[in-house]
Amino acid sequence: MDALTSGTMAGTGSFRCENCGYVVTLAATETLGACPSCGQKDYARASLFAAGRFQRRAAAGLSEHDELMARARELTHPEVTAHVAFLDGEDLRVVPLAAETTRIGRTLSAEIRFDDPTVSRRHALLVRREDGLHVLDDRSLNGVFVDGERVSSRPLVDGDEIVVGRHRLLVLVDDTLEQPALVDAGLSGSSAS
Repeated sequence: MDALTSGTMAGTGSFRCENCGYVVTLAATETLGACPSCGQKDYARASLFAAGRFQRRAAAGLSEHDELMARARELTHPEVTAHVAFLDGEDLRVVPLAAETTRIGRTLSAEIRFDDPTVSRRHALLVRREDGLHVLDDRSLNGVFVDGERVSSRPLVDGDEIVVGRHRLLVLVDDTLEQPALVDAGLSGSSAS
């Protein structure tokens, strides 16, 4: 039993890197080596249903969330009132949500695409309605989480964090601007880096 909680033999299950949030899944006889994302060896058992399972340690001063939100605001499109931002490797991508519906998934037809087995082909939808922006789980295997809570549908507000597979998306909504007509102005799916 000690081999399951200490040393490099971790046992079957998922383990989250405490440094970067990368999740590694092991079979019974595999060993837990360095994190493929950051090279560290500091892991904790991961659960798809644990709140905050992908949150990284906060840096001194601003939290990582606040720092990313500030950087993302500088990259938003001025004529679009809703955006999502996420890290693509080391690059911060900001996607304007100009269309009525934006698909998130592994399929090539998704406007926000993650080529990652933790993301379902059709994972989630971001839908602009008269009453604001909403996220809908599109029958995903691993679920959609908003601020650590698994949801099937939920209205979103500025600063919310959506987790899809092992990817975190930050919601940026500018309620001070008048909502434009819900037309695809050729902005959906584009990004700024």
